[in-house]
Amino acid sequence: MTERAPGETRVSATPETVKKLTALGAQLAVESGAGVSASISDEDYASAGASVADVAQTVAGADIVLGVQAPDPALLAGVNSGAWIVAGLDPFGKRERIDAYASAGLEALAMEFMPRITRAQSMDILSSQSNLAGYKAVLAAADTYGRAFPMMMTAAGTISATKAFVMGVGVAGLQAIATARRLGAQVSATDVRSATKEQILSLGAKPIFVESVAGIEGEGSGGYATEMGEEYQKAQAELVSSHIAKQDIVITTALIPGRPAPRLVTDAQIATMKAGSVIFDLAAPQGGNVEGTVADQVVERHGVKIIGYSNTPAHLPADASALFARNLFNFLSAFWDKEAGGPVLDEEIGDAIRLTKGGKIVNARLLD
Repeated sequence: MTERAPGETRVSATPETVKKLTALGAQLAVESGAGVSASISDEDYASAGASVADVAQTVAGADIVLGVQAPDPALLAGVNSGAWIVAGLDPFGKRERIDAYASAGLEALAMEFMPRITRAQSMDILSSQSNLAGYKAVLAAADTYGRAFPMMMTAAGTISATKAFVMGVGVAGLQAIATARRLGAQVSATDVRSATKEQILSLGAKPIFVESVAGIEGEGSGGYATEMGEEYQKAQAELVSSHIAKQDIVITTALIPGRPAPRLVTDAQIATMKAGSVIFDLAAPQGGNVEGTVADQVVERHGVKIIGYSNTPAHLPADASALFARNLFNFLSAFWDKEAGGPVLDEEIGDAIRLTKGGKIVNARLLD
C-alpha cells in the first residue's frame, strides 16, 4: 500500500522482495504509485511479478498486508478475515488504531517489537532504520554547520578539525560516530551502558563515561539502554556540562521504548556551547533529548542551532525502503510453510510481535 502518513517516503516492498516473495509462492499486489517517493515505478513492480492496482483492489482478498507505518483500518475493508498487518505499528503511540485492528478481527504484527535475538537480527526494522538515521544525522548537522569537518592545512593557514560528540551509542550512535570520523571530525561519545566503551574505542572515538558512580551498567532488556537513577543522572549531567561546552557538533540518540525520550541536554548546557554549533536530536519524534527541540524545525538558542526530523530514515527513501523491505521478507520467509501456503509463526517471535488476534489485544506489553 501507498504510505499515507505525513512525510513518509518509504515503501514496504521493492521489486527485489516482490521477486523473492513470488518465488516462495505468494501472489503480490501493489497499490499504484506506492513506490514513487522511493524512486520505484509501477512498471518496476509489474516487471518483478506484482499486480498493480488501486488501493481497494490491492487489499481485496489479502491474507497479509505489508506497510512501513500502520495502515488506516478504513482502507482494509476488503482483506480476508484474520489477515496479518505487518508493519511498524507504533503500538504505544497509536493505541486507538491497534484497537481498531482488534475490532476488525485482524492479526496485527508490530515489527518494532521483534525480539533482539540472533535469529531475528535480519528482521529487525529498528536496527536497519537506525543505522541510516545515524548516518543522515551527521550529514544534516554538517550541512547546517558553517564550517568544514576535517583539519585542513592550506597556504592561507590551518583549519582545525570539528569536534563532534555523540550521546547514546546504539545502532544510530555507532553509525554517527563512524560517519563523523569519515568526514574528518574529532569524535567523542557517551552512553549509560558501560559495555559500549569498547565499541567507541574500536571506531577511533574517545569514550566519555561517568566513573565516580560504581556499579552502573545501564543495560536494559534486549540490549536497550535503561533509565538511570538520580545519582547517575546528576553525575552524568556534570560530566556532559563540562564536555559539551567544547563541542561543535552534538548528536543525541537516546530512546527508551514506550516512553518519552530522556532529557540529555538542557538549555543551560546549550548556553555554554560556542555560537554556530549544531545539535541534531534523533529523538525529536518522541519529545527530544534536547531542551527546545521541535521536530522538522531549526531552533536557535544561544547561537546554537538545534535540528531534528520527525522521520529521519524517510530522508533516505531508496535505501531505507530497500532495507525495510528486506526485513519484512526475511521475517516472512523464515516462517514460510509450503503446505500452509504462507508463514506460520512460532511461539517465541509470535508472542513478542503479535498485538491482536481473535478480536482481542493479546500482547503482554499492551495489557500491563
